[in-house]
This record gives sequence, structure tokens and C-alpha cells, in this order.
Amino acid sequence: MTWPHPFDLLPVLLQGARVTLEVTLMAASVALVMSFVVGLARMAPLRPVRFVATVYVEILRGTSALVQLFYLFFILPGFGIRLDPMTTAVIGLGLNLSAYGSEIVRAAVRHVDHGQWEASVALSMSPALALRRVILPQALLAMMPPFGNLLIELLKATSLVSLITLTDLTFAGSTMVASTGRAAQVWGLVLLIYLIMALPLGWLVRRLEARLSVYRLPVKT
Repeated sequence: MTWPHPFDLLPVLLQGARVTLEVTLMAASVALVMSFVVGLARMAPLRPVRFVATVYVEILRGTSALVQLFYLFFILPGFGIRLDPMTTAVIGLGLNLSAYGSEIVRAAVRHVDHGQWEASVALSMSPALALRRVILPQALLAMMPPFGNLLIELLKATSLVSLITLTDLTFAGSTMVASTGRAAQVWGLVLLIYLIMALPLGWLVRRLEARLSVYRLPVKT
């Protein structure tokens, strides 16, 4: 019996890669928004707001991303809430990564020199305006490298969605292994495709960091 060469089934892998990129980009959007919401909430003056944000972070960081996906996909239907695999993947991975992203936001905002807040007050800026116009532009520069690392981690974490019936790159690879019996070649291709997808994401983050460098304060001598 003649087995097809793994490269002959490359379209199957590329279809899975497309799903992986879709999940990555949509989950990254959810994670980015929630990172700022939760990160800023952890610094809110109201103690109940800080408490809720802290509980959110501790639960999502302290439990497995896979278990969270399973809960959304298999347990919520028992309460009458049904999510399709793509929605489950985007929400599950997005919320999980936001718990880590919120700590990046909080640390970066606190890293901005307190004198910037004082200068904003001296200019009669409201706290919200000072945060938006003065603090966040400087904090964003510090956020870029760790956010870039989280984005790459998110890309790799999408392999988990194959366990909730979503045909991503990992699932496509396992299907090819089952059909061709050539595990080394197929998984080698999967690794190469993941690398090809990760490199542009890293380049994009570096470009954003370069653009935000205009907000870097001059070093005092």
C-alpha cells in the first residue's frame, strides 16, 4: 500500500492553521480588552472592585486553561448555555490570558513615575484624562514585550481547542498522522507552520514597541 507524502496533505494543515490564526486573533482581542479592564480595576479606589478583580485573576490563573475550556463546552450546557466550539475557544483562551495580561497592565501603570501623576494634577487634569493622555501612553511601552510573549503563548495554547472538537492545526496534524502513518514528517510540518505563524506576530509586536518609543522619557544624566 502506498501512503501519500505528507506534503500532499499540506492543504489540510493549512486549513487547520487558518482556524488556529482565527482563534488566536479573536482570543487576543478578548484578552487585550479584559486585561485593561481587570488590570485597572485592581487599582480602583473602591475596595469591592479591587476584590472582584483579584478573585477573577486568582481563579483564572490558578486553574488549568484546558479545564476552563471543558467547563465552558461540556458543563455550561447543563445550565442551558450552549457555546459552539469557536466561541468556546475564543472566550476560554481570551479570559484565561487576560488574567496574566491584567498583571502586565497593573505593573506597567505602576511603573510610570509618580511625578507624572503629580504633573497631571498640576495641569488640572482629571484622573481619567491623566490616565488616558499621560500615564497609559508611557505604560504601553513597558507592556509591549510581555504582551508579545503572551501573544506567542496564546498561539501555542490554541492546540488545546482540538480537545473541544475544533479542527485547528494540531487536530489536522493528528488526522494526517492517522491517515499517513508518518508521524515524524507530519509533526515536523506542524512545528514549521507554528513557527511561520509566530515569527510575524513577534515582528508586529516589535514594530508597535518601536512606534510607542516616542513616549519614552529621556534618561536623566
